[in-house]
Amino acid sequence: MKKLETGLVIGGSIGGLLAARILSDFCSKVLVVEKDAFPDGPEHRQGTPQAFHPHRITPRGKAIIDRFFPDYEQDLVSLGAPSSLNKIIHQHNQFGTMVSPYPRNDIKFSRAVLEYVIRERVRKIDNIHFLQKHDVLSLSVSPENDRITGVMARDRETDLSPFPVVAELVIDTSGRTSKLTKWLGDLGYNVPLPDKMTANIGYSTRRYKLPPGKEHLAEKWEAVNVGGTPGKTFLGAFSFIENQVAETILYRPDGVFPPSDPVEFEKEISRLSSPLISELISGLEPITPPKSFRVPYLFRQHFEQMKNWPAGLLVLGDAYCNFDPIFGQGMTVAAMEAELLYKELERNDTSETGFEQSILKKFQHVIEAAWWLNCAADLRWDGVGYEGSQPLKGIEFGQTYMDLYLKYATEKQDWKLYGLYWAVNTLSVSPRAIFNPEMVRTVLSSSPSGQNVLDKLENGHSLENVLRDILPDFSEEIFDPEKMNKLEVRHEN
Repeated sequence: MKKLETGLVIGGSIGGLLAARILSDFCSKVLVVEKDAFPDGPEHRQGTPQAFHPHRITPRGKAIIDRFFPDYEQDLVSLGAPSSLNKIIHQHNQFGTMVSPYPRNDIKFSRAVLEYVIRERVRKIDNIHFLQKHDVLSLSVSPENDRITGVMARDRETDLSPFPVVAELVIDTSGRTSKLTKWLGDLGYNVPLPDKMTANIGYSTRRYKLPPGKEHLAEKWEAVNVGGTPGKTFLGAFSFIENQVAETILYRPDGVFPPSDPVEFEKEISRLSSPLISELISGLEPITPPKSFRVPYLFRQHFEQMKNWPAGLLVLGDAYCNFDPIFGQGMTVAAMEAELLYKELERNDTSETGFEQSILKKFQHVIEAAWWLNCAADLRWDGVGYEGSQPLKGIEFGQTYMDLYLKYATEKQDWKLYGLYWAVNTLSVSPRAIFNPEMVRTVLSSSPSGQNVLDKLENGHSLENVLRDILPDFSEEIFDPEKMNKLEVRHEN
C-alpha cells in the first residue's frame, strides 16, 4: 500500500501500543494520544484501574506479540517475571481435579510489567511519538462529512484550549470507556445499538510476598484455579507474578461481589470448593489489602453494520468489544485484531472505498468466538442478562455440551481433551475443534443425559448440518496457523 503520512492512535494501553507498532510500518509518523502520564517504570497508572488484578496473555496472543516484538518475554524475565515451565497447574471444577506440570515456557507477569515492556519497545521505534496527558475531545471530519481527518485534543494540565491534530488514519483503542459512539453521533452518523450482557462482574485481588523459607512454593506452583458453582460460590485463583509475589483473586458475575475486607476476603477463600488456595496463602505475608474492581456490563459494538462509515477511522480492542476479564481473552483479541490489520494494510490500498469497514467486518470474525464463549459462561448465572439485535445462537446447547465435555475429560483424566477445551477458551483453536460431529457424538454418547441430547439433535437429521445451523459461523481462517504464519513482519525500525 501507499505509505500514509500520519497515523493517530487514541489510547496507549496494550491495544494502542500494538496498533502503533502496526502503523509504524505503514505511516511516516505515528502519534499516540494518551490521557495519562506514563510512569518511568513498571508501575500502575490511573487510567488502568484494572491493572492491579491478574492478567494473562494466551499462547495465541503471546505468539502474535512476539512476532511484532521479538523475544519480548526476555524483557519480562529481566524484571523478575518467572517461567511456568514444568510447574504444577491445579485445575478444580465441579467434576473433579486435573493436576499436571505446565508444558510450556510461558512467562507470568503483572499488567504493569507487561505494559512497560511493550511500551519501552514501542518508544524505540523512531517514527512513533507519544502525546501524554492529553484528552481527545472529538473527531475532525472532512467538509463532505465522509472522512475522518484527525481529532481535536486538549492538554489536561497546561492548556485547556482544544487544538487539531491532523491524521490520515485514526484508530480508537481507548477501551471500554471509549466515546466513539458519541463522537459519531455528534457527526450525524446513525450508530447501531451494541449487544450488551449485563453481568455485574466483581472481583477482588490480594497480593502476598513469600517469606524466608517459602521460596520453594514459587518453584513448585504455576497456578491453582478453583471453579465456582453459578449462583452459589465464588471462583478463586492463585498464581505467581514477578519477584516472588503471589496474587489471589475471588471472582463472580451476577452482582454478588467478593469482599475487600482482609478478614472477610480470606474467609471466603477458605469457603472455596477446594481448600488448596487457603492452605497456600496461610503462611504468606500480605503486602496489599484486597482491591476490588467492578464491571457492570460487557458490550459488543456493531459499527460494521453501519450504512455509512467514515473513511480514515478504525476501532480496535475493548472499544469495539470487551470481555469478562476472568477469561483473559481481551489482550489476545486485541493482538489478533492487530495481526489482521497488519495483513490487510500489507495487501490493500487504504484509499479504496470501504477499506475501513471491511476491516471492521473481519474484526468481528475475531470477536465472535470470544464473545460467544463469554456469553455461554456468564449467562449460567442468575441475574446476568443479555440484550442484542439478534438472539445468541446455540447458547443453551453450548452450555450443556461444554459441561458434558468438561465432565468427560475430567472424569477420564484425559489431558488431550482437557487441553483442547482450554485451547478453545484461550482462542488458540476454533470452537469447531470441540463442536465437530465426531467429538460431539463421542462426548454425548458417553452418558445417558448426553445421549438424550444427541438423540434430540439428530432426530432424523445429519448431525453435521444440525451443528452448522444452531452454532455461530466461527471463522476458520483466523484460527488457521498456516495462513496467519505467512504474515511477514518488517523490522526496519
